[in-house]
Amino acid sequence: MGESSKFIRNLALSAAAALALATAMPAVAQTAADTQFQAIYTQEWAWRILQDPAGEDHTTLYGPHLPDVSPAAQAKRVETWEAVKRQIAAIPRASLSPSQQVNYDVYRFQIDARLAQQKFREYEKPLSSDGAFWNDFSFVAHSAFRREADYRNWIGQMREIPRYFTQQTENMRAGLKRGFTPPRITLQGREASIAAVANAAKVEDNIFYLPFVTMPPDMPAETQAALRAEAKAAITQAVVPAYRALIDFYTKEYVPGARTTLAASEMPGGMAYYQSLINEFATVDMTPDQIHEFGLAEGVKIKAEMVAAMQQTGFKGDLPAFLNELRTNKRFYATSETELLWEAAWISKEIDAKIGNFIGHLPRRRFGIREMPAEIAPTAAAARGGPDGFLVNVYALETRPRFALRSLALHEGSPGHSMQIPLGMENTQSPEFRRQTSIAAYEEGWGLYSERLGVEMGIYPTPYDIFGMLSMQAWRAARLVVDSGIHAKGWSRKQAQDYLRVNTTLADHEIETEVDRYIARPGQALSYYLGMATIRKVRAKAEAALGTKFNLRAFHDAVLVLGSVPMPVLEAQIDAFIAGGGIGPYPDEEK
Repeated sequence: MGESSKFIRNLALSAAAALALATAMPAVAQTAADTQFQAIYTQEWAWRILQDPAGEDHTTLYGPHLPDVSPAAQAKRVETWEAVKRQIAAIPRASLSPSQQVNYDVYRFQIDARLAQQKFREYEKPLSSDGAFWNDFSFVAHSAFRREADYRNWIGQMREIPRYFTQQTENMRAGLKRGFTPPRITLQGREASIAAVANAAKVEDNIFYLPFVTMPPDMPAETQAALRAEAKAAITQAVVPAYRALIDFYTKEYVPGARTTLAASEMPGGMAYYQSLINEFATVDMTPDQIHEFGLAEGVKIKAEMVAAMQQTGFKGDLPAFLNELRTNKRFYATSETELLWEAAWISKEIDAKIGNFIGHLPRRRFGIREMPAEIAPTAAAARGGPDGFLVNVYALETRPRFALRSLALHEGSPGHSMQIPLGMENTQSPEFRRQTSIAAYEEGWGLYSERLGVEMGIYPTPYDIFGMLSMQAWRAARLVVDSGIHAKGWSRKQAQDYLRVNTTLADHEIETEVDRYIARPGQALSYYLGMATIRKVRAKAEAALGTKFNLRAFHDAVLVLGSVPMPVLEAQIDAFIAGGGIGPYPDEEK
């Protein structure tokens, strides 16, 4: 068993005592070790955010520069993180105050995960079937620019795209040489999002110009005109040529040279590479075989619930016939993009009316609902959520069932990502390295937990809606089977598609895009169900231990106050919550 697995296994044991003390005792004075540790992570975090395009000025949306992803920069990251690992290892964990022991556990996990990424040179594969470094700009372009600095930073980034794309393509060439690429089958047709920028009919139609179409009304007209002129020049002189060079490289060199195998275990690094991804995304100490068997067993349980929900609808056939009915009957699908968006908005407001009964402390930030950017929608997931919004994919409406929309609203909107992420960001008691980073098992686990929480909230008014929720649960359990099947057991793409077709309500288009996503992003799909299973496990433990003292709002606050953490830290936090008598972090708001 590798060091990462040992760390994951032991983390809960080492953190539990400190967390129990943190809950039971008043704040304690900072120790000398605290000061030493804080200096390390403060300095490293300041350096780390400079490696990222968002990092340089937190008063604006995005910084003015794109990251340096050259081999020299990657070597510097390894050197820095290895030095940091040695520095924190020299600090006895027991010498830290309770709150800093929790920070220590989260921080060590982050550093280990980043070193594993560098060890396997993940930067040589900066794309997957449903995302790539060039697609990130689409989400920026759809953001709400508010200040002149936002626009100037955006123009600065556009000017750096030629350098940035050159570095990325050189890294991709290095990946090609050693067979470290996504499978070729998952890359077919993904050049459409590059072509949308490279071949835009005019500058004003280019996605990079979108922020300049409608600018803040309080910005002087002459400033608006100057910024628009600079943007047009940057798009013409830098962005379009870089995208044209990229599409030429992608279609003529990269896709033809990409590997034809599917399994992560067949890539450089073998099974150790896949296990490192399990550690990073799922943060649990499980082997691929254990994950596969767990997914199969959970699928059996959920299927029994699906049959019960189907029977409540009055349908007279068997489950396969019901799945076919749901896939083909037009009454289950919106007739227009606007209809789907409006229904998502209506559901979100229904949730708003009830959320205070289930979460004690709510975020200040609010989120909007809008459609997935058209240039990436064909290969994107059904929805995406974050602090700025709940994005609904309206491409191919015949593949977007309305009976799944309530689950999506809970997962991607509230109380899922669009609520959970802001709560973590607004917790000023946590250091920046916790408030501004994401750990998939926590975030996706909470999103999936939120879907089933919708039953208790009364968000599913019909058996069809309940079935939709269960089908989403089955889909995530099926991911455990499919991901481990592909990457550790030699499953074919068709075998994975057939498994989803039999065990979920997904339409064929979504089955194809989802399987390609699992193939191209090994391990990420495991985070949802394994994270949710941990949250449900610790809730059951708290309910059993606290009995009538159990307060659901306090429990949820105890989970959400942490921000994004590995599952062992979450388990230890709930042990502390139980030891403290079930009193949450915001007792006045949880009454």
